[in-house]
Amino acid sequence: MKYFIKTFGCQSNKSDSERVAGDYEARGWSEAKSWRTADDIIVNTCAIRQSAEDRATGFLLNVVDYFKKTGKKRPKIILTGCMTHHGQKKIYELLPMVDEILPVNEVGFNSAAVRKDIVHAWVPISAGCNSFCTYCIVPYSRGREVSRPMDDIVNEVKGLAKKGYTEITLLGQNVNSWGLEKVGIGLRKLLMDKDTPLTVKDIPTNQSQYLSVDGITPFVKLLRAVSAVPGIRTIRFMTSNPWDFHDDLIEEIATNDKIDKFIHLPVQSGSNSVLKRMNRGYTRESYLAVVRKLREKVKGLEIGTDLIVGFPGETDAEFADTVALAKEVGWKVGFVARFSPRPGTAAWRLYQDDVSSAVKKKRWQILEDIINQPNLGSLRPKVIK
Repeated sequence: MKYFIKTFGCQSNKSDSERVAGDYEARGWSEAKSWRTADDIIVNTCAIRQSAEDRATGFLLNVVDYFKKTGKKRPKIILTGCMTHHGQKKIYELLPMVDEILPVNEVGFNSAAVRKDIVHAWVPISAGCNSFCTYCIVPYSRGREVSRPMDDIVNEVKGLAKKGYTEITLLGQNVNSWGLEKVGIGLRKLLMDKDTPLTVKDIPTNQSQYLSVDGITPFVKLLRAVSAVPGIRTIRFMTSNPWDFHDDLIEEIATNDKIDKFIHLPVQSGSNSVLKRMNRGYTRESYLAVVRKLREKVKGLEIGTDLIVGFPGETDAEFADTVALAKEVGWKVGFVARFSPRPGTAAWRLYQDDVSSAVKKKRWQILEDIINQPNLGSLRPKVIK
């Protein structure tokens, strides 16, 4: 029996697909070279934007069309990933070709992951998210944040090192909150129930969902434990939230030679008013303070970021704040997205998607030109005022 996995989305999805493959191979299955010759097709979906869902839908339609035209028996289609946030009923209505739904929080560690890279490995350290950014579907698609035990993580890294892996990337929706999550409140029902009034005050702040640091930050302890594994030469991690990028983490990055000096630090917007509507938990000034500390401490530092243009209500002046921040920070790379309303999120309930597609596209291009042009993206100011 043969399986084929089609993966859309982020590194977490790629890591999940490796673990799904591990479960299949533990049962004696082998990977098909093409979905056309598979017995099972697993579609690991992304739902961060509508375009991501559209790509998965397009793939499934192509699969159905191929088997209809050829008359061959169609493989079993299993859907997993972040589109599962829609719930079974809606998925079967939207995608009637789907035979089975595998909830993303059921993709676990029952079997060893099947990795194709022989040098670098993704290592998940947590699942889910307790940050309720108003635009983001992750707390509803992946559930509440749960940190993986340190011993499990370290033992997996030791096993990778014995197999010859020298580079690892620690993965989580917010890696630097590892070990600090609280048992959070459930907002999914409130957000999905259109008859229940919702206000900004109903959305918990990021900070309220995590324990305060007492002594050494747990994530720093984890980095030190992983660094002690013989054979591991390079350690990366993603993604980090600016509001809990603690000083001892900055010090660890600066002094630990195994930690890569590229830091992905999403900002999403340079406007304080937009950041507040996004419920990001920090300001432009506090983001710059983290960047300043990193640059002062970490030799050879490079910073990447994520940005959203066209968030509901974003004015020309608010976007100008983001442009100014891009010029001030000088990110090495920026992943710029045009806002797409996600059913089930707070923004979907609270705000009207009132920025036109044309304006979003124009703003996207402006940031692309500033950040990602080869001659501009690598220019970083020596001093941040």
